[in-house]
Amino acid sequence: MSEEPPVTPSWLTPDPTAWASGGGGPMDNSTSLGMFPPEDSLPPSQLPLLVNPWDIVLCSSGTLIACENALVVLVIWQNPALRAPMFLLIGSLALADLLAGLGLVLHFTCAYLLRSDSAQLLTVGLVVASFSASVFSLLAITIDRYLSLYYALTYNSERTAAFTYTMLVLLWGLSLCLGLLPVTGVNCLAEEATCSVVRPLTKNNIAVLSVSFLLLFGLMLQLYVQICKIVMRHAHQIALQHHFLAATPHYVTTRKGVSTLAIILGTFAACWMPFTVYSLIADYTYPPLYTYATLVPATYNSVINPVIYAFRNQEIQKALWLVCCGCVPATVAQRARTPSDV
Repeated sequence: MSEEPPVTPSWLTPDPTAWASGGGGPMDNSTSLGMFPPEDSLPPSQLPLLVNPWDIVLCSSGTLIACENALVVLVIWQNPALRAPMFLLIGSLALADLLAGLGLVLHFTCAYLLRSDSAQLLTVGLVVASFSASVFSLLAITIDRYLSLYYALTYNSERTAAFTYTMLVLLWGLSLCLGLLPVTGVNCLAEEATCSVVRPLTKNNIAVLSVSFLLLFGLMLQLYVQICKIVMRHAHQIALQHHFLAATPHYVTTRKGVSTLAIILGTFAACWMPFTVYSLIADYTYPPLYTYATLVPATYNSVINPVIYAFRNQEIQKALWLVCCGCVPATVAQRARTPSDV
């Protein structure tokens, strides 16, 4: 009688049936890979699933992320006019999210087809490096927006371009280092007790990632507060020249700009904060359902990023229309940039 174990599960749990355990205590570590009971000894309702439905959700999210951001990367790459520091940072964000989406798809493929620890470590490293680069790129975009307002007169100088290239090198270098940690031995494959909620990352590894995220979020929050102050101060000065603050169109669009900043920061926090907090307080003994429930929304941030940072940009909109239709609608070509586009 064959007792061949089911396929290798995702990195989030060594038990493919544990996705449905919404509570009731920690997982039984005896149900690790290759130690499942014979399938003919279980009732049909308890048979191991060949494919974890949550992994299908993550793979689908990865496919959407990859397709969406590939379009942004293609448009920026092919359009020589989109070489300003702002577009380089948006391209960096899109490339990071593109690689993150590909990482999710590749991990799903490797987990259920190759059954290799080496492939698992490589794909997890790619996912960690890509999402790290995505978060760092968001910080770089925030810094760029702050500098473009604070140093408005000298923003387009060569020094700004050099600073942008330096940020890109640093953020991708640091992200690559974080992604290489699991591959170079910082993983829990040899000692299951050191695993975090995301296998094979160790508790210390994911704690460093989570604390770093909280620090970056705090820095972004501070920068956006300063951006709002600068924008409101500029709007107030312009409004005084019109002698009537409330009715000034510039004041109205500035309020929209501040609302846009709130939406950007709120979306970022709503997507990543649940997983960040959960990964700090939980470990591998917690039900995998909680990990999936917090990790899936985090991936949605890479779905939303192109909408917020790329598709709303007037220059990128023109390039997209040219690529897709060969023309630019008059409403897009004639729209003036306003403070709501910050």
